[in-house]
Amino acid sequence: MQEQIFKILTQNEFTLTIFPMSKNILIINGPNLNFLGRPEMSIYGKETLADLHSIIYQWITDQEWQARFFQSNSEGEIIDYIQNNFEWADGMVINPAAFSHTSIAIYDCIKSISLPSIEVHLSNIYHREEFRRTSITGLACKKVIAGLGVQGYIEVLEDLKKILK
Repeated sequence: MQEQIFKILTQNEFTLTIFPMSKNILIINGPNLNFLGRPEMSIYGKETLADLHSIIYQWITDQEWQARFFQSNSEGEIIDYIQNNFEWADGMVINPAAFSHTSIAIYDCIKSISLPSIEVHLSNIYHREEFRRTSITGLACKKVIAGLGVQGYIEVLEDLKKILK
């Protein structure tokens, strides 16, 4: 097996490069996900963002795929990242976090790239506060998976695998 390489780009962005002829997946995380494992562990779980990346990394390497990971607390940075990287990608996993309930701009961005995209949420947004129960950005995605914790990311990747066959 080829050597596995993490190329650190910035504090909140890195590329996992493994196999040159593999599927390329964007993994986008929105606001406050850099704080995973800290406050509200009863809602989001004890895993940190680094733990989440490690779990995704294992799945990605098992599939011989590549991934670019990005997290930002800024709506504009998320849009810029998607627009600057979608041509590299075959699919996208996105957790827009709180932006899922408010961002028509991220919705428009997802719709404009015509890339298979699936939204994921650690908590079950449909059983939380009323204002969290509608995902505007989810309307631009193939589906929304919510409430499975970090396992939800693996479910999304499995669904993308089926779509990308």
